[in-house]
Amino acid sequence: MTRRTPTGAAVLQPETTKSITEAVLDELAEQGYGRLSMEAVAKRAGVGKSALYRRWPSKQDMVIAVVSEFSVPRAIDPDTGSLRGDLRETLDALLEWLNHPRFSRILPDLAAEMARNPELGAVVETMIGIPRRTRGAEILQRAIARGELPADLDLELALDVIAAPIYWRLSVRRGHLEPGYLDSLTGLLLRALGATSDT
Repeated sequence: MTRRTPTGAAVLQPETTKSITEAVLDELAEQGYGRLSMEAVAKRAGVGKSALYRRWPSKQDMVIAVVSEFSVPRAIDPDTGSLRGDLRETLDALLEWLNHPRFSRILPDLAAEMARNPELGAVVETMIGIPRRTRGAEILQRAIARGELPADLDLELALDVIAAPIYWRLSVRRGHLEPGYLDSLTGLLLRALGATSDT
């Protein structure tokens, strides 16, 4: 006997959710968080506003959910067997995330909005910052267990040091990375973190 969806229950179609997600990212990239509206997202996605509200109760919830879904999976947790290999793959993934055609425009605007809106900032930290940093911490903890990093390493400071150079170069300075930059940065990070070996 086939079970039927209860009368009146909302059925969320994956194709519609994908269209809305793409529309949110496009609107964020073009308009920024402050000017983004549920109406504009619905129009771009080719749906009614009710389709948005069935998924998220507010604009903030919608934006955070979409940006989180885009960002968190891109925080990889490589396990190459060496700190150098893990760092290099992490930097590649970080570069891809920050250099994404849409996200490279979204992040600076979102960061500015977070400075004006502490509530938004707290939600972004919980939904995006903490999950991404947790994956990064696992890389460092494995290196400590292998004896490649000192046992008393300040993980929070180390995570800041790893992410900061690429973010500063791309998102703040709006510069580019010359060939060999990531290899040089990997070597610098190994020394800064107090790695026992540079190999």
